[in-house]
This record gives sequence, C-alpha cells and structure tokens, in this order.
Amino acid sequence: MLKRIIESAADPRDFIKEPERHAAVVDYLNEHLFYDGLKLESADRTMRLVEVLVTAPVTGELSDMAAGIDFDTVSRDLDRALRAAADDPEIAVTAACAVVESVCRSILVELEIYFPAKQDITSLYRAVRDPLGLNPTRERAAPEIVNDVKAVLSGLVTSVESIGSLRTHVGGAHGKEKGFRRIDARIAKVAIHSASAIALLIIEIWQIRHPGRKLPLREKPKEPS
Repeated sequence: MLKRIIESAADPRDFIKEPERHAAVVDYLNEHLFYDGLKLESADRTMRLVEVLVTAPVTGELSDMAAGIDFDTVSRDLDRALRAAADDPEIAVTAACAVVESVCRSILVELEIYFPAKQDITSLYRAVRDPLGLNPTRERAAPEIVNDVKAVLSGLVTSVESIGSLRTHVGGAHGKEKGFRRIDARIAKVAIHSASAIALLIIEIWQIRHPGRKLPLREKPKEPS
C-alpha cells in the first residue's frame, strides 16, 4: 500500500505541464528513500519504487569494464541479473548465464572462429578456452604448481557447467511447470557473482593476450576469407 502511495506521489501524469517540478519531486523523494535502500525510477511512462542495487566488487568491476569497452550487451545482462535476483531469481540465473555467453561469443567473432553447434554457456566457454590458454589438460606451469593450476582451471569448467545446469533446471528462459518451486535468491546471487568473475577473467586474459585489440559487438562470426 505504501509503495503505491509513493509511486502515485510522483506520477508523471500529474506533472505533464511541469516536467521540471516532477524532476524536483522525484529528487526530493529519492533523497529520503535512499536511507531505506529504495529509489523511484522511470519505467514504462510511470514511476516505480525499486531497491537500490549494491554490487559486490567483482560485479562492479565487470560492469565498469563492460562500460569502458562499450560492451553494452554484458552491461545489460548484468544489470538485468542484479535487478531480478530478489524478485525473480530464475530470470537472474538466465541473465547471469547470458553474461558469460556474450563475452565468449564476442571473442569467437574477433578470432573468426565459428560458433559451436550448441551455443550454450558450456560449449561457448570450451570454444574460447584453448585460444585463451585456459585448457587444464594443456597447462605447462612449473612442476611444483602444475597440478594446482590444473585444478583451478578445472574448477572454472565446473563453475561454468554448474551455472548452465542451474539455468536449464530453473532458469526463466525454460518455462515453469505447475508446482514449480522458486530457488532461493542467495543461490541466484551465487550464480551472478560466479558468472561475473568468469566473464571478468575471460576479458582480462583477452586484454593480456591481445593488448589494444577491442572485442566486437557483432552477434555472428565473420565468414572466413
């Protein structure tokens, strides 16, 4: 009830001829709502009361990096995942999965490598793993740490597969049967932060191996010349 009252107080229809006054009202309300972790934001020509997102360092760093390289797809998927975590964790898991998929597709496009037949998160990650030197079976680290490095790289594969499996079983993109039981928001956040860490690692390794070479935003790989 209180939510509707606050949203009604900033209804744009009441300020059609006074847009500046409307902006002032929204700013005033948001200054006070901030202390309750809330804010008013525009949504489909109305105002909606939403929670203020607090991002962990890894998701914040990924968001900043995505913005810095004009990676709008990743930014959009990450924002969608964070916003959905509390209210719709299934959608959040789907969006988290899409973050990694978008990064992998972009690398495959730039390297002119065809997409795998199955374009799920696991297949896309495996396709970029060798070009980026992330294949645990081909690691050539110093003898005293080679097994440790292989274990870390194998753990990345496990994380990717687990995020993909979680999406398959509960993700919003796959529909919901009668009696469907929602997953805990905490699990969705684990998926979001794990996917963010993986995507950030992939981008950073790309930048190390190909300094100054930007990732494209195309959705399909180039035709080989």
